[in-house]
Amino acid sequence: MTAETQGALNAETSTGRRRSLIGMVKSDKMDKTRVVIVERRTPHGKYGKYVNHRTSYKVHDENNETKTGDRVEIVECRPISRDKRWRLAKLIERSAEV
Repeated sequence: MTAETQGALNAETSTGRRRSLIGMVKSDKMDKTRVVIVERRTPHGKYGKYVNHRTSYKVHDENNETKTGDRVEIVECRPISRDKRWRLAKLIERSAEV
């Protein structure tokens, strides 16, 4: 295998599927940016009890279409700003408050 084909093979395998997460919009105060909280449950390493972990992501929302409390799906993308590495994929469910 030549170096060119090896490089092409590595480029294909490194561009796999983008990660997608489902979370809740925590803040919509910025223009075209939302703060989304993603919760995940993992068992404790020693005791086995499930522990909740929360991570917040800044997400690019081009049309300002989501509001606080909405459930959304976000996908990984290229860096848009210093903190934004995610973009809004779709709105899953609107919040009950209207």
